[in-house]
Order: sequence, then C-alpha cells, then structure tokens
Amino acid sequence: MQSRLMVDSSRPVLVTGASGFVGAAVMRALLAQGRDVRVLLRPSSDRRNLAALPVEIRTGALEDHASLLPALAGCGALFHVAADYRLWVRDPAAMYRANVEGTRALMEAALAAGVERIVYTSSVAVLGLLSEGSADETTPSTLEDMIGPYKRSKFLAEVAVSALVRERGLPAVIVNPSTPIGPGDVKPTPTGRIIVEAASGRMPAYVDTGLNLVHVDDVAAGHLLAEAKGRTGERYILGGEDLSLAEILRRIAALTGRTPPKLALPIPAVWPIALVAEALGRLTGREPFVTLDGLRMARHKMFFSSAKAMRELGYAPRPAEQGLADAIAWFRAAGMCP
Repeated sequence: MQSRLMVDSSRPVLVTGASGFVGAAVMRALLAQGRDVRVLLRPSSDRRNLAALPVEIRTGALEDHASLLPALAGCGALFHVAADYRLWVRDPAAMYRANVEGTRALMEAALAAGVERIVYTSSVAVLGLLSEGSADETTPSTLEDMIGPYKRSKFLAEVAVSALVRERGLPAVIVNPSTPIGPGDVKPTPTGRIIVEAASGRMPAYVDTGLNLVHVDDVAAGHLLAEAKGRTGERYILGGEDLSLAEILRRIAALTGRTPPKLALPIPAVWPIALVAEALGRLTGREPFVTLDGLRMARHKMFFSSAKAMRELGYAPRPAEQGLADAIAWFRAAGMCP
C-alpha cells in the first residue's frame, strides 16, 4: 500500500508499553509535541518512567481483550509498542498470548474504535540476516528462521498486522527498531544488562557477534516520523550503527575508564554456562544472563540498514557513542552500576 493518512492531532493518542523502555521514549516524544497522551498499563506495571508526566492512565492488558476497546475510545492514533521482550521464558505460551493474540485483538479493537493511524512496533528480529553487509526491509525470512519464542511471536504478530492491513484496511505503519540503548531502561533489556555488566567491570570475556545500536530517543523520533510520513502497510527499520560486540565493549570501557575485555570465547565454550544458567532460571524464575537462544542468535551479526527510513521519513539517528554514554549515565544515576 502507498497511502499516507492525516491524523487529527487534537484527539488523544494511545500508547501501549509506555512503562517500558521504547514505549516511554515514544510517550515522551509525543508529549514534547503537545499531544494528548493516554497509556494502557497493567495494574502491576513499574511506573517509574511515567513519574510526574501529564498522561491519562487506563488500566488493562493485551491479554485482557475486554480492556482494549474502552482504552481506545476517542483516540485518533495508536502507538502499539508493548511486547513481552525476553530471550528466555518459563512459559512461552504466555509470550504468544501477549505478543500475537494481544496484538491481533488490539488491532481489531482499533478498527472498531475508528482509529485513524496506527504505528506498530515490530522488531528487526523478524527480518532475515546477511552473512556480509546489512540486511534491510526486503531481506527474506521465514518462521522457521526465527530463534526462540520472542522472535517467533514477533514474526507472527507482524504477519497478523500485515494481514489486517490487506484484508480490512487497517491504517497501520510498521516500524522495526534494532537494538535501542539510552535512558529509561528500567528492566533493563538484555542489551542494557550487557552495558551494566561491562560498565561495572564484570564482563571479562565476549563472543564474536555484532549488533546495530540506536539511541532510544531516535527510535521514538522514528515512530513519530512513521506516523506522519510512513506509507500504510510498509515497514521501516529504525536502526543506528553496526558494531561488533568487541567494539561495543571497547567503547564502554573508554567511557568508564576501564580496560576492555581481551578474551574472545568461541560460542561452543559458552554453551555449558548457558545450560547451567537456564537450569538456575527455571528454579528461581529469574532471567539468565546467558541463554541458549541468545547464543544461537550470536552466531549471526545482526547488522541492518536504515536507508529506507532515512530516505522516506527523514529519519536521522545519532552516533551509537551518544546512546552508550546516555545509557551509562542513566544506569549510574539509577544506582545500577558504579
């Protein structure tokens, strides 16, 4: 589809996932535009990212389908950022209920509520990878390529959104953020945990892999650009800079005055550590720092191109160095690393 839709900015905009890392950044960006922001939160949500912000809170959840239509009532736009983002889960079925069934139910509720514009936050996790160079929106992938329940659930959720665009005219644009870093990572995310450990001097070794790092505020800006300029039904990668893990750790060391780790471990050598970590995770319920799915993903450098978003949306990400510096400063202020 090629159409761009105008949105009545006087109507409220609903943001899901506003207590989380990317959702909170999108919420802040919308408030900076002077928008009337409504958020959908679970009763148990961590609300640190919403402290003192002028937003309307509606209680509900993606799994609570009855809560979705009332939350959308009167809204002109929807930013669906919420997702269960973990690389290890005790109960994968719960992740599918939130990420796939919840997304489909929310999109159907948006159609029923007459929402004019939707930005759906997918992930580069659903895209194919290249052995050399950076993948883009056209790099093919299949469900069989997806490693672990998170990737599979996000793949199926994007398929569901795209089907509703084609079959029922859902006014949605899809954005695929890469690996966000920066302030507000309260959980923290798996990448945030790496930054915390490295900045604290607790990462003596690394594996040979690579990530595309992007400042979370640039991801948020990309969401707003997608709302304003994106083509309905299209996907846009919101990424930043391709970096090896060794280079990421070197830059963190330079920012913190530490010595970067020099020991590069082959992935098979870390496999037994992940097995033990997952066994402990099943006993304690805490997400392991090293997981088998994480190691499977690490076999491929997750490099991506944001050229389409730059060309069509005017997307302009800053250097990854700024995101790392802002992340470290925020983690220090939050007492999560020295």
